Amino acid sequence: MSTTALSCGNVERAERPSGDGVQWFDVPAAPARADLDPLLADAGERLVVHGTDIDFASVVLRLLRKNRLADLIVGYVPVADSPAARLWGLRPGDFDRALTAAPRPAALIRDDSGGVLLGEGSIEPITGQVYCDDEQVLNGAATSITISPDPAATPLPEPTSDPMNAMLDPAADGILVTTVRRGLLRSRRTVARGRAVQASFRSATVHHDGVAHPRPMEKWVWYRHTEDLRLAR
Repeated sequence: MSTTALSCGNVERAERPSGDGVQWFDVPAAPARADLDPLLADAGERLVVHGTDIDFASVVLRLLRKNRLADLIVGYVPVADSPAARLWGLRPGDFDRALTAAPRPAALIRDDSGGVLLGEGSIEPITGQVYCDDEQVLNGAATSITISPDPAATPLPEPTSDPMNAMLDPAADGILVTTVRRGLLRSRRTVARGRAVQASFRSATVHHDGVAHPRPMEKWVWYRHTEDLRLAR
């Protein structure tokens, strides 16, 4: 199996293993279209990302845009403990899993600003209204609201199926919404599951995969994509 492996940003080259069929490329942190498209055009059967959660999300976004989700196994080697690493049971520096593990479907979350979410998104603090599908999970103020893919989500049907049927299927739930409110003695935490999250709130900063959105927002939408990521895990 041929593998295209990406070292994102200033990661330590000495850490990365070499072997038959593995070709390494150095790309910037949070690589963009110009950095990735020439490499993706020649990518074989597996793509490995060594970097941070935002590096991982940047690469997966290009796979989505290039319609390569279905034909590439994706491995992620986090450089440090992170929300995505914990969510998907990955260890920093675990190249062996990324290079050899069989793929398992992983829910892929998108947003209405053209991004994807692989680990964790948050708004904190937040004052407003938040719905997870038809359930109102917030009406007022909260310490934080956190969004993440559900690692236990039921895999979606094959991409050849009708995408509208996939989104209408109750089994398509793939988002976890955690709301934390301050109580008299301790914080109260509630968790909801659904296919989409809509939030309207007082101007606040939205964080996604460790990076702050460049400007304050008053609305944000997350939703499960109609196709899963084939993640080595």
